[in-house]
Amino acid sequence: MTGQWLLIGYAGLLPFLLFVLLCGDRPSFEGTCLERTHHFIFAGGCCESLQYLIFKLFGEIGSRTCSSVEQYLCDRPNPILQLFYLSILGGSYFAIASTSLQYIPGIYVSEWHKYAGQAAVLVGLLLFLLTSFTDPGVINSTTLQKHISSFPYDGVIYGEKKDCSTCNVSRPARSKHCSICDRCVARFDHHCGWMNNCIGEKNLRYFLSFLIWHVILCWYGAVLLGAILLGEVEGRNVVRAISYYYGSPSTLREVYPHVLQWLLTFYSTQVLMMVFLLVVSILLAGFALYHIYLVVVNTTTNETYKWDAFQRWQADVAWKKILDESRKAAADRPESGEKVSHVSTSVAIVLRLD
Repeated sequence: MTGQWLLIGYAGLLPFLLFVLLCGDRPSFEGTCLERTHHFIFAGGCCESLQYLIFKLFGEIGSRTCSSVEQYLCDRPNPILQLFYLSILGGSYFAIASTSLQYIPGIYVSEWHKYAGQAAVLVGLLLFLLTSFTDPGVINSTTLQKHISSFPYDGVIYGEKKDCSTCNVSRPARSKHCSICDRCVARFDHHCGWMNNCIGEKNLRYFLSFLIWHVILCWYGAVLLGAILLGEVEGRNVVRAISYYYGSPSTLREVYPHVLQWLLTFYSTQVLMMVFLLVVSILLAGFALYHIYLVVVNTTTNETYKWDAFQRWQADVAWKKILDESRKAAADRPESGEKVSHVSTSVAIVLRLD
């Protein structure tokens, strides 16, 4: 029973943490509890609270040690999330293999699914390795000429050619210096902690393939478990037994709550794993669709943040301009200044909200 509750907690908490990690810092969640949770867990809030507690308990030595650990985990390349991914992949496969392979073949499941599942997991692992260890498009003195002419400067978020003071090379349009990896990357999208690598021009295809394949892998695992459970219900005549117990003929649709109760009693691991895979697939599908959208409109995650900052700057400039004009108008016409000021301020507020 303890194992079941642990699996319930695992299946419920992990998708939430994944969603907060992947989406909590998006502009659409600004000011919400998701953004605050993301900041607390993944953007330093948790570390700051822990560092304060350690300082109170162990003094300056403990605080310095905590700072060093935080710097390694948050500001330097490290394999922590890679190992976490491998534990999720390996743990999920082991849970399914140890509890469900014995039911293959079944009424609705063929023998070849024993080998198809292993092959699917290996393909996912291969895409993970390709994304993690493929050059994302590092810019240095050797590759600079190839990248400098790839994309034009747009005069807005990439106004003019600039030199990277860290790498000592000219920074091509759409590139960015990654402070974690300490290198410039062509068509920089984001730094992915799960891959311990930047996502850029050369490995974006592998990253997208990784996301799409893992969505398919989760769906495949959920459908396979569903087919196994349905075969067990039919093979053990569960519906007939329930109908006999209640003294009237019934269909699966009529007695599905009792069937679900029976499955949770005897096949709880399979049911919870199926729910877990479906939840994770939804999160990964949303993340994959977002990146597919970015590819279709020919932009990157980094550029969406740049455009958001640029639009905020434009709104601030327009707001200040309107306020200056309203003050000037109020000074020229004192009798109507208060009215002009109220109208201009209202327009400015609406402009800032847009």
